[in-house]
Amino acid sequence: DLENAARLAISDLNGIRIDLRVYNTGADPVVAASVASQAVNDGAKIILGPLFGEASNAAGIAVASRNVNVLAFSNNTAIAGGNVFVLGATFQNTAKRLVQYSGRQGINRYAVVHGADVAGEAGRDAITTAVRNNGGQVSSIESYPLSQQGIVSSARRIAASTKAGGADAVFMTAGVNADLPILATALPEAGINPAITRYIGLTRWSAAPQALALPGLQGGIFTLPDQGMKNLFESRYAAAYGNNPHPFAGLAYDGIAAIGALVANGSTNALTKQALTSPQGFQGTAGIFRLLPNGQNERGLAVATVRDGAIVVLEPAPRSFGGAGF
Repeated sequence: DLENAARLAISDLNGIRIDLRVYNTGADPVVAASVASQAVNDGAKIILGPLFGEASNAAGIAVASRNVNVLAFSNNTAIAGGNVFVLGATFQNTAKRLVQYSGRQGINRYAVVHGADVAGEAGRDAITTAVRNNGGQVSSIESYPLSQQGIVSSARRIAASTKAGGADAVFMTAGVNADLPILATALPEAGINPAITRYIGLTRWSAAPQALALPGLQGGIFTLPDQGMKNLFESRYAAAYGNNPHPFAGLAYDGIAAIGALVANGSTNALTKQALTSPQGFQGTAGIFRLLPNGQNERGLAVATVRDGAIVVLEPAPRSFGGAGF
């Protein structure tokens, strides 16, 4: 699906010729480093992929001395920087969007609640950084084991800490297909009323429609990509290939779209770090995005809520950089 999306993007580039060659990493960092070097030996001027963080990091290291940039499909910001850019949606970008929106609604004190695993801790760090960088306060930080019993047993402790800290909102790292259903039921039962204390989600609650009935998500807020652009890409992909794209497929289209836009300018330095990090950014399959000098990215996101079991967009995704949403 990633390759299909990349080829779809190439077909949309009027007058721009891109020679796309596919190398299989097998998700192995050692193989990724080897084929990245081989690709550059074959004439590659930029690398799109790999998917996984370790493989992307290895590919970047392998070609760093040859002035070739890597646009990885990963969302792992730990590997970003130098010649490696991550295209995947990041916790940092989502947290910043939600904190800035919440601040305009008078929410300034946050209880941060996260799973006791690598993803939960990365989410926690993204949230706390966004809160502090945007003038808010972290009133408490609580974790829980990733098991049903562990979450239920932790709920009263989390609720007590949230109340003691005077939080305006509970900002959760939980995912809809894992810990969120238990947490969004246990916390209201433990006394955190979503009508009083806003629930905020770092993950995309819409990924599981059944989650929209959970008590803690009513009136809560989370982010969505630009739905108009997302739907357009999915319909065009389905028309071309006869099936719906994998959720990550759009990242490959975005990478080609960025490369094509830069090459279209006619500059001999089209694929340098300076060119890739152009502040005006690019138009992608899920809305606007831009690559940052630190290897991370910013994406235009909508802010949505759950109302009567349905998703309601509170603030649409921005269509340009600057102003609300950034």
